[in-house]
Amino acid sequence: MSSLFLFLMVVQAIVAALLVWVILMQKSEGGGLGMGGSPAGLMSARGAADFLTRSTTVLASIFVVLSIVLAALAVKAGSGRTIDDSLNRTAPISAPVPSPAPVDPLAGAAQTAPASGAAAPAPAPADPFAAPAKK
Repeated sequence: MSSLFLFLMVVQAIVAALLVWVILMQKSEGGGLGMGGSPAGLMSARGAADFLTRSTTVLASIFVVLSIVLAALAVKAGSGRTIDDSLNRTAPISAPVPSPAPVDPLAGAAQTAPASGAAAPAPAPADPFAAPAKK
């Protein structure tokens, strides 16, 4: 980060703080934080309003110009960078490992040997999530 960029960032932060302060000092329709004063002189109600309005315009213009300059400096500083892929690791390509056949842990519990010794087909397990039939 260049020292110019850092300096302009500090200046922009100061301008932003001043802009907030000047905006809060203006008298709004609801009273705001505006300060009263004597009816005559530079800081009369009319003179203070003109001064605060002009200072708001000047500070806002400076803020916008600084924002554009900082954006241009950021683009210029970041344009020469490339993506560092030195940590990019590639896995060696090998044949896929066959997965074992899925085993149902409840399959053996549902099938029981018949007492007569003859092989009878096992009954289909009932679905515990099935809703009972409505009549």
